[in-house]
Amino acid sequence: MKISARNLFRGRVTCLIRGAVNSEVTLDVAGTALVAVVTNEAVEALGLAEGGETLALIKASSVLVGVGEGTRLSARNQLVGTVSRVVEGAVNGEVVIDLDQGSEVVAVLTNASIRRLGLVVGTRASAIIKASSVLLAVE
Repeated sequence: MKISARNLFRGRVTCLIRGAVNSEVTLDVAGTALVAVVTNEAVEALGLAEGGETLALIKASSVLVGVGEGTRLSARNQLVGTVSRVVEGAVNGEVVIDLDQGSEVVAVLTNASIRRLGLVVGTRASAIIKASSVLLAVE
C-alpha cells in the first residue's frame, strides 16, 4: 500500500464505542492511546473489532503542534515528544517530533508558527490531532 499521508501507525483496537452514526475507536499504538472517530459504516466495511489490528493514517497538515504543558484542549490525541528535525520551505515547514513511545509524527506548519513557537531540534512538543482527522485502514 502506498499512501500520501506522512503519518502511519500500527495499532490494536482496545475500545470500540458505537453511536447513532459514528463510532469512537481507540487504538493501542506502542502503549499510547490513539483515538479515531469514523462512521459506523466504516467500522463494518473494515471489520473493526476489539483486539483487531488496524492502521491509523494522519496527514501532516492535520497535525497541530503545541509547546508547554497544562493546556486543556478538546482534541483527543496529544502525543508528546521531542523535535528531531525542522525543515523550513518558502511558506510552510516540516516539523518531525520523536514521540516518547518510540515512533515519530510529522507536522506541516507555517514558517511563522515554527518561529513563534520556538520549534528547534530538542524542543519538547506535543502533536495534537483531532480524532476526526485520524483515518483507519486494514491490510
